This record gives sequence, structure tokens and C-alpha cells, in this order.
Amino acid sequence: MVENYVKISGQWKYLYRAVDRDGDTIDFLLRAKRDHAAAWAFFERAIDLHGVPEEITINKSGSNTAAIASIQADSGLPIEMRQSNYLNNLVEQDHRRQTQHPPMLGFKTCGCARNLIMGIEVMHMIGKGQLSAINDQALSAANQFCSLAF
Repeated sequence: MVENYVKISGQWKYLYRAVDRDGDTIDFLLRAKRDHAAAWAFFERAIDLHGVPEEITINKSGSNTAAIASIQADSGLPIEMRQSNYLNNLVEQDHRRQTQHPPMLGFKTCGCARNLIMGIEVMHMIGKGQLSAINDQALSAANQFCSLAF
């Protein structure tokens, strides 16, 4: 799991992202603050969608550490917490596309940023083959994208 900075209307917001060991996107969340509540909300949402992980690799952020500790205390499940920047290389390589936007005027609202980042994430998930085929048909990336619109 890693968090990035995104500038919206001249203010920095925080984009939380997580990938699994295969490089598949688990979840992402855009928040205004980088604190215990934001980290806890991200972990709770990711756990609700994908179940409790055996281990989580994070940077040495105090808010992430506190959020994982509170989730462990609430659930009683052991989650191994690894704190190392070097062990996060998989997620760091995966999120570099989100931080390298084409030249544009920038995000004006949090909703606009959320929608654009969601579209970028969906395109990357299609590219990584994460989205399942519709009606057991093998669809190209373009056809998968079109099927989402209709």
C-alpha cells in the first residue's frame, strides 16, 4: 500500500492505492487528509472487498501503522505489517502512471479528480487483465472498455 499526492485546486490531496503480490489493483481512495481516519477507511474498504490479508507492506507512516493496529485490535486477526520502502517496489512501479499525467490544466474539483483517476485505474485493470470476460467471451481491451459504457 502506498499513498501519493495529487494537486487539486492548488491543494494537495492524498491518493491511497494498494496492489497484491501479482500486481493486480486491490483498491484506491482519494482523501483530503493523510491521517488515521483516512488510512483506516482505506484499509476497511479494501478488506471488505478482498478479505483480510496475511501481510501488508507499507512505508513508515504513523497513520498507516496506527490504522493497521486498530484493525488488528478490532478484528483480532493477525496481520503481518512490513515497513520498508524497498519492499513496496511493486506498488511504486504500478502507480507511476497515475502520477505522470499528460499536460493539462489540472484538477479543479475533488470529484473531477476522482472520476479521472477511476478511469485511469479501470484502463490499467483492463490492461493487466483483471476484469473478467463478459458472458465467457474473450474480449479485447477496447471491447472491454466499450462494454463498460453500454
